[in-house]
Amino acid sequence: MFEKDVYIKRREALRRKMKNGLALFIGNTEAPMNYPANTYHFRQDSDFLYFFGIDLPGLAGLIDFDSGKEMLFGNDFTMDDIVWMGPQPTIRELASGCGITLTAPVKKLEEIISEALSKKRDIHFLPPYRGETKMFLGSVLKENPCQMKTRASADLIHAVVSLRSVKEKIEISEIEQAVAIAHEMHVTAMKMCKPGVKEQEIFGMAEGIALSLGAGTSFPTILSINGQTLHNHSHNNILRKGRMMVTDAGAETNLHYASDITRTTPVGGKFSSQQKEVYEVVLKANVEAIRSTGPGKSNRDTHILACRILASGLKDLNLIKGDIDEAVQSGVHALFMPHGIGHMLGLDVHDMEGLGENHVGYNDKVKRSEQFGLAFLRFALQYLPGHVFTVEPGCYFIPELIGSWKAEGKFRDFINYGRIEKFMSVGGIRIEDNVLITGKGHKVLGKPIPKTIEEIESVCS
Repeated sequence: MFEKDVYIKRREALRRKMKNGLALFIGNTEAPMNYPANTYHFRQDSDFLYFFGIDLPGLAGLIDFDSGKEMLFGNDFTMDDIVWMGPQPTIRELASGCGITLTAPVKKLEEIISEALSKKRDIHFLPPYRGETKMFLGSVLKENPCQMKTRASADLIHAVVSLRSVKEKIEISEIEQAVAIAHEMHVTAMKMCKPGVKEQEIFGMAEGIALSLGAGTSFPTILSINGQTLHNHSHNNILRKGRMMVTDAGAETNLHYASDITRTTPVGGKFSSQQKEVYEVVLKANVEAIRSTGPGKSNRDTHILACRILASGLKDLNLIKGDIDEAVQSGVHALFMPHGIGHMLGLDVHDMEGLGENHVGYNDKVKRSEQFGLAFLRFALQYLPGHVFTVEPGCYFIPELIGSWKAEGKFRDFINYGRIEKFMSVGGIRIEDNVLITGKGHKVLGKPIPKTIEEIESVCS
């Protein structure tokens, strides 16, 4: 945990943004894998961590915006628990660590909520994403658990998003630690990227580094020579020369702040001339997109800039033809980059995605596009100092997508389908960095991770 004043100030800031009612924050519980006593690795709810900081299951927090009262609910450990787990802190001790003085068993929470409901007070809660949380909310609110997501408080969502979006210095420091762990993961993966090695070996080594230096990975590692599959979680292939390995991997610190880095490495450590051609286009999009970021500029503009650079580079390779601005405006480039430029980063690797992407990245004035590719942009608003983003352009040769567009005759005036066939072996290339928006510009977080052709070939050798 951070010092208790951090959590006290965060809850005070939330109270200033909310007018009335009660806010209920439900911590996560243990989740069984295949029988009750064999559970998945516990991960606390990020909003509960942000306001209360306690990384243990079975807790709930309550903030009364009218009286200012704050309470922590949980059941003290029994002797049976202590026999298996060793000495454990009391709920009162846990509460003290985050600056709360009032505690009660979990069953008391239902009485307090019931009384509040009888007085027709507003009960605010965030969208639940776990079945156990939906059931608990349904029980205490006397509502259908299936309706809990739609009944979530828009006021509380907007207040939490406004607070969590702007990172404090201590949070930025944590993210930089997470990037430092990712540095070790990616450099190790590059060194292991040799013909005959199974993807699983590299995957296991990278995840082991994340566990040895922090709380593990911030998401299931994407590592594959089939990089044209954007989220490829299969690790069964044997690396062979002529292919490229996409490694999209990040770590969590022990306080659960995330990094998210992607690098693309040629198997054997040397780029072919064709791989170089495409890689340099993606690298330019990455570097120029990062360079364009700063307060007052928008992530949508960054996305469009990266798409224009990608399209221009592919035109130089005779894969795209015609007017570049018209091609990008029409969405031609999405054949090669069907995703957004990046996302917010913090306690969640897709920060606050559980609260709803449109609440985080869009507003009443800025609406999500329906165009293929641009529709997947998670954040389109202006940058503010303290925002932390990923910048991750890519270029992919997806056989099914290319085949579908070709069969439809889609954008034939812009796409050289015959020429694409010669590039299919490239698969996919993605380059991703983590960027802080500062008062005057931006900062790429963490120790630089090799990404130029010369740097990658040097590490691999």
